[in-house]
Amino acid sequence: MGRLTESAAAGSGARAARWAGSPPTLLLISPTSPGCAATMASSDEDGTNGGASEAGEDREAPGKRRRLGLLATAWLTFYNIAMTAGWLVLAIAMVRFYMEKGTHRGLYKSVQKTLKFFQTFALLEIVHCLIGIVPTSVLVTGVQVSSRIFMVWLITHSIKPIQNEESVVLFLVAWTVTEITRYSFYTFSLLDHLPYFIKWARYNFFIILYPVGVAGELLTIYAALPYVKKTGMFSIRLPNKYNVSFDYYYFLLITMASYIPLFPQLYFHMLRQRRKVLHGEVIVEKDD
Repeated sequence: MGRLTESAAAGSGARAARWAGSPPTLLLISPTSPGCAATMASSDEDGTNGGASEAGEDREAPGKRRRLGLLATAWLTFYNIAMTAGWLVLAIAMVRFYMEKGTHRGLYKSVQKTLKFFQTFALLEIVHCLIGIVPTSVLVTGVQVSSRIFMVWLITHSIKPIQNEESVVLFLVAWTVTEITRYSFYTFSLLDHLPYFIKWARYNFFIILYPVGVAGELLTIYAALPYVKKTGMFSIRLPNKYNVSFDYYYFLLITMASYIPLFPQLYFHMLRQRRKVLHGEVIVEKDD
């Protein structure tokens, strides 16, 4: 499920504007981030640093700061509404396909264009960090977004024999519900009108969706291994003029192995954030 943030939980429009649209920095991706969770850590502490509604301490141009804040808020609102709508379209398309066909076979092919467009469109979240309208680390956000794109383009798109695997449906469902919840959470927070159910869903759905997403991704990568080993796709063999080698098969094995230590760490971190936001618990975490 992934991509959890503490921002905007209080429903303040100004604070929400600083956080909306940014992938949370508690997780690498949503549902998971292949081999990248070492970048967990975060700027999602209390929303006090540089965003759309706080343009710094430039006292000479308060009007300019105000205009930039309004523009950033307007853009982030539009972006989050568009992303919520996009993932809703994907969800409806999946439900309709299954109701009409009665099988998951062919499901990915029927929704792949929508999935690729909106997941790739999320690259704008890196731009949001670069230009400072959300206060999340560019590096962490880049890892989060690129790991999702890795799963879409370098696994499921590139290895067509696995597209009908049941595991693909697992992570598609987990991603879709997660993103509808996440982007609607940001949208309502920006509008300063966050329904409790959206907040509740944001901090409860991951309990099931995160393990489901992790399982779906791992099983999909596992299903891809025989094809990758047989074809040698994306691998670089020696000898070559650059004198370098890369084996995509072993890269995928390392990626899968990275889930073992990282999943419990990230999952329990999310549970702590849930208690903090929904139950007001004060949680002190040890510095690494």
